[in-house]
Amino acid sequence: MKLLHLSAALAVCLLSTLSAQEKRISLATLRDKVAGGWAGQMIGVSYGAPTEFRYRNEIIPEDKLPQWQPERVSNSINQDDLYVDMTFAQVLDDKGLDATTEDFGNMFRNARYRLWHANLAARRALKRGVPASLSGTPKYNAHANDIDFQIEADFIGLMAPGLPQASNDIAWRAGRVMNYGDGIYGGMFVSCMYSAAFFEKDPRKLVEAGLACLPARSEYAQTIADVLKWHRQHPDDWTKNWNLLEKRWNTAEPCPEGALQPFNIDAKLNGAYIALGLLYGEGDFEKTIVISTRAGQDSDCNPSSAAGILGVVYGYDAIPVKWKGGIAAISNKTFSYTNYTFTSIVDSTVKRAIALVQKTGGRVEQDSLVVKVQKPAPAKFEAWNDYGKPAARLTARDPGVKREGEWTETKSGFVAASKGASIEFTFEGSGFILVGPYLPDGGKADIYVDGKMAGTIDSNSDEDVSKGGESLYHALSLNPARHVVRLTVRGEPVAWASGTKVGVDGLVVFRK
Repeated sequence: MKLLHLSAALAVCLLSTLSAQEKRISLATLRDKVAGGWAGQMIGVSYGAPTEFRYRNEIIPEDKLPQWQPERVSNSINQDDLYVDMTFAQVLDDKGLDATTEDFGNMFRNARYRLWHANLAARRALKRGVPASLSGTPKYNAHANDIDFQIEADFIGLMAPGLPQASNDIAWRAGRVMNYGDGIYGGMFVSCMYSAAFFEKDPRKLVEAGLACLPARSEYAQTIADVLKWHRQHPDDWTKNWNLLEKRWNTAEPCPEGALQPFNIDAKLNGAYIALGLLYGEGDFEKTIVISTRAGQDSDCNPSSAAGILGVVYGYDAIPVKWKGGIAAISNKTFSYTNYTFTSIVDSTVKRAIALVQKTGGRVEQDSLVVKVQKPAPAKFEAWNDYGKPAARLTARDPGVKREGEWTETKSGFVAASKGASIEFTFEGSGFILVGPYLPDGGKADIYVDGKMAGTIDSNSDEDVSKGGESLYHALSLNPARHVVRLTVRGEPVAWASGTKVGVDGLVVFRK
């Protein structure tokens, strides 16, 4: 017995005294929390998948919510929330913690999975020679404020326990590939909440920690600040908070598919729904998932992030069996388009977390990790709202739209394949997005603005499916005035395909 007491005393002596800036977490607890975070994402996205974008500008009725069965978590294996997230993590595993925007862009350019919105626009730009440092900017990406990086940034917070500044640094490098401004801040908000969740349980403090990583001037930060303010005013009724959000922030979505439409894939609004789930869920796993889902719009991505953050708070072992019961059966199944299983992504994340803690001044001591914790610091400010906001939508069928040549009417607009076919829009404003589909047999067209050649575009989808509601071309920095935009079909294919079709659905008008 004396020997046991001496051994225990010696072990205590070997552990260093912590400074005021340090916190200790056992390696076993670290792994449990990382596993909880990945499991939470898998559960949340699988729960909300049946309702994704089926409810727009409305709260999902309780009787329309999916019925959960643990085996439904297998849906996560094929969800972009997970596999895109993991392929970004792979870049850090391959290139190290200092991986550059170009490193992330090189992976993304060659990714073979299907993409949408900001991700799709970024990959198209990268394939057409735009550098990764610019592929997420409004010049090349009309989806710059969309949710894409927000749903892919979980891997960052999960490897940054108590390290929000390090989290922001990685987010800035990775998020630049497909987003800009509020689009990047969405990823920072989520990853900083993950980072805080390793040492904090209070949901409000988690949301505040995420907010502290954002520049206060950004609309994203203002949206989350409003959610927190309205939570204090209406602590027992999340629907009142939701309605206030709709009135103030469910406006001016610049995405070409959502502009002036009920559809909203904007990062800040959907990020607010994550915050609603955490705040009003009050630490209850099921309540958090349900509220983030019922808020609508991207109702699988939002509960995925909320449950992932809460999963770190809980740790995998403490997540109710009702929710995690199906994970063991798929724990060694590889996620689509990745080299990772649930088990291996947890292992990989733990290794990166230890490396990041050591890089930022922390250390491993016996079976624990000593973290030199960081205070959140706001990222630098950037925004694309200076370009103006959507003010009107013109359809290709409007009486004032001029068409010449052979055009075939489609469900959403018109399509032409012959050289010389043209379509012309006239509008008053300071910018525009020319909206149409990306087509597997899409070809080239020339764009003219006020009679001058502005550029040549192609509408090839780079995939075997069509993608509607996309930006064929956009210019957002025109002088406020009357403008004429004309698209003329070249009748030429892109180098890697044979089709020459170009479809046009309409024009989104921006005004300052």
